[in-house]
Formats: sequence, C-alpha cells, structure tokens
Amino acid sequence: MQHETFHYGTLDEVKEKAQEMNVFLPMSTSTEVLYRPLKIGDHEAENRIAFQPMEGTDGTEDGAPGEMTWRRYERFAKAGPGLIWFEAVATVPEGRASAHQLYLTEKNVDAFKRLTDHMREVCLKENGYVPVIAMQATNSGRYSKPNGYPEPLIAYSCPPLEDVPLPKERILSDDTLKRYEAAFGPTAKLCAQAGFDGMDVKCCHRYLACELLSAYTRPGDYGGCYENRTRFLKNAYRAAAAAVNAPGFFLTSRLNAYDGFPYPYGFGVKEGSLTPDMSEAIRLIGELKQEFNIPMINITMGNPYRNPHVNRPYDHGNYVPEEHPLEGLGRMMQGVSEIQHAYPDLPVLGSAFSYLRQFAPDLAAGMVEGGHCAMAGFGRMAFADPSFVQEVRKQGTMDKRQACVTCGGCAALLRAGKPAGCVIRDREVYKL
Repeated sequence: MQHETFHYGTLDEVKEKAQEMNVFLPMSTSTEVLYRPLKIGDHEAENRIAFQPMEGTDGTEDGAPGEMTWRRYERFAKAGPGLIWFEAVATVPEGRASAHQLYLTEKNVDAFKRLTDHMREVCLKENGYVPVIAMQATNSGRYSKPNGYPEPLIAYSCPPLEDVPLPKERILSDDTLKRYEAAFGPTAKLCAQAGFDGMDVKCCHRYLACELLSAYTRPGDYGGCYENRTRFLKNAYRAAAAAVNAPGFFLTSRLNAYDGFPYPYGFGVKEGSLTPDMSEAIRLIGELKQEFNIPMINITMGNPYRNPHVNRPYDHGNYVPEEHPLEGLGRMMQGVSEIQHAYPDLPVLGSAFSYLRQFAPDLAAGMVEGGHCAMAGFGRMAFADPSFVQEVRKQGTMDKRQACVTCGGCAALLRAGKPAGCVIRDREVYKL
C-alpha cells in the first residue's frame, strides 16, 4: 500500500487500519503495565519506558558534554523514564560522527561523571527514584565526520549506500579493525568510571560494527561467513569485558535485526527479496547472552541515511517511501516480538513507537502486555515531549498537542552537524 500521512483521530481508527492492512500492532487501552519495574541485570528500572540514544551533536571540541547536552539530559532525567540510553560516544577520534560528537577520554571523564550524578539527583528529587543509565559506545565507520566533513571508514564497498563508489583505500584493513575493536576496552573502563550502569557496543544503523554484519563480499577474517561477520562485535565485547571490573556494570547492544537492503548488502534479509529474516540476529543474540551475560537487548532496523522509514516511519522527508507507515511499524513490532519470544528470559527493548504520536503508549503497552517486548523505547518523542512519561502514568494518555509529529527535523539537524532537538515543540532552542 502506498504511503499515507498520519490522520488518525482515535485509537479505533488506528486499529481498523492495522486490521485492514493485516499488520502486527498489538494495542492495549490500559497503560498500567508500562509502570511495572523491570530487572536489568543487577539494576532495576522503575518503569518499562526507555529514552533511546538520540545524539545531540552538541559536545565540546574535546568531546565533553556541552551546555546543550546538560540541558537535554536534565530534561530526560526530570521526565523519569526507567532507562536512559545515553547517546553515541565515540571510541576513537577519527570515528566521531561530527566535530561535536561526544568522545570519552581520561581528560574529560570527570565531566561525564558530573553529568550522570546530576541526572540521578534530578530524577530522584523529581520522581523519587533513579534511572538506569547505559552509554552507547560507537565507531561511526562510513558516517565518520570528525572534522565536519565526510571521512568514511568503511568495511566494504556497498552500492546501495554509495551514489559514487568510495575509493578502495577507504576500506579498513583487518589490522585496523583489530585496533578499533580493542578501543572498546578503554572506553568501557572510562564508561564505568563516568558512572554509567552499562555500555552499549553499538551495532545498528550501518555504523561500523553493524556494517560488518553484512560484509558478505569482504575477504579475510571479517567477511564472508557468519563467524567472520560477527567477529568485530564479539571481539569488541571481549575487549570491553576484560577492561571493566565494576560490580553490576553490564554490556549490551542496540542491534540492527534487519537492514532493509538486499543480499549481499543487507543483514537480516532473505536472499532474493527484502523480506526480513531474524535467524542470524537471534543466533547472535543467543551467543552474546551466553558469553557476556547481556541483561537486555535493544532492537532496531534500517539506516537513517538511506531508508529511514524502515526504523522510524514518518510523514515528511527527502523522499516518499513506497510502503505505508503502518507496514514499516508492523515490521518492526513483528521482528521485536520474534526475538523476544526466542528468548523469553531476556528483556527486549523495542523501537519505533513514536510514529503513533498520542497513541504510542497504547502500542507500547500492548507489546509489553502481550509478551512481545519487555520495554518500549522512545527517541524522537523524548526530544519533543519528555514529560509524557509521568503524564501517561497519571492520566493514562498523552497530550497530542505536545507529541512528536515525525517531521524528521531532528534528524535533519543531526545530518547538518547542528545541535539536534525538536524543531516543533522546542523551536525556540532548535531551528532548521
């Protein structure tokens, strides 16, 4: 079905459209289940709502949190989600996605520690509890812009992502990949020192670790077979695990279960089609669970630069998708559910709820209530109206006048290297 803009006035209208299209969108009229605690390793989240890692591009030149970074996380902490998944923090300087992406070092670790302490103090004062805080560690790979312009670090030549083929010398050698995977060790040690409860070895949206999952055409130790394509991610975990000796500190990943590109250029896809295939993602999660005792997994899909509708259905953007937004939303929920049912004892954090605006909590509650995920993640909505967490807890509904309208403005700011936030609900601060 062709793309259609959001026009639903009632939850019943959303349900009717989902039924008409035969897409998987389990809804609940009660949001009470979202406010039950959830064990995450040695920690406990007060509720089942997470704020996803939304990069703000507002760090200082040396990688420390800037003034706008502090503003954002103070707002997030005041809102009171059970889990704050802190945004992408670079593991090496050349792997920064912008000149102002956060970069954790021995010189600025105390600045990060002051911020995590402040987040807990604010949430405790406002809500009576502290959030679980996990930091996303990343190497931006082909999307590296450490000096403000593209300086791609690629795993292999990928036609669906390259309008013009990138020079072969941009392809990273096996030795360089070994150095990059090892860099997750020092970052993990600093992450624990900075007061984070855990670290995400980022493996999504076609940044380096994620891109290697689809490196079918790459020769050598990091391409071809499944064992080679997952080598970087597992070795990054091993480096991180060996570097940290902090009680309760956990490792996890925000993981692409499906890239939305055809074989041999996409992960999680059946050969000869764009049909999702969760088998390798499920296998990988099981192996991470067994070797590293991950206490949860965060599932997403797609690439925000080439097919953003796959991971965040939207109304506006630089292209019109061929599919209806509810089709993409249903694909995400189906994939999350399949993974959760494969590992019932491993909490799965789902993504993409924000598209439904004021009805997003109903989908989140339906997914949790039905055992399709353990926690619901909100990204764009956290930019637009972080206060919805307590609003829904008290009233059971979200104010549609404050909800995210999925315009893509926050992503446009990020791509432009400008401080990113909501250009609609926070327009005095963030402007395109």
